[in-house]
Amino acid sequence: MRKTKRIIGIDPGLAHTGFGIVDYCCGKIALVSYGVIETPAEEEHSVRLLSIYNRLLAVIDEFKPDEAEMETLYFSRNSSSAMSVAEAKGVISLCLAQQAIPLFYYTPNQIKSCVTGTASADKKTVELYVKILLNLRVEPKPDHAADALAGAITHIHTKYI
Repeated sequence: MRKTKRIIGIDPGLAHTGFGIVDYCCGKIALVSYGVIETPAEEEHSVRLLSIYNRLLAVIDEFKPDEAEMETLYFSRNSSSAMSVAEAKGVISLCLAQQAIPLFYYTPNQIKSCVTGTASADKKTVELYVKILLNLRVEPKPDHAADALAGAITHIHTKYI
């Protein structure tokens, strides 16, 4: 009998950290849960990071993933938001390491290409393909959660299929 692998995909961000949890067993991927950890802009920066840590830890405690996936950081024009994302990634990495959950990284283009077949896919296309691949009635929202699910699907396809 094969063991089910539970994967958590994470779309990191200071304001919105998306997560998506899927199971993989016997060639099939099934949705478990998804959501977004939000932190208010008016909160102190360190409190926002602590909130991401604590709320991610609660998700991990509830769903007990075997492995994690997170998108690699890419630098956009806004270097201050890139720094905030990098800090969130650090907190997320720490949380996963403390729980002994292996973390795997994929680039945005790897994720889009794996899920949609093209690295130039836009967010709406990624959401549509996540819906199709997970046999959902509607696209997962918000886009941070859909991106996290796309990352988890990419990890399964890269490592297990």
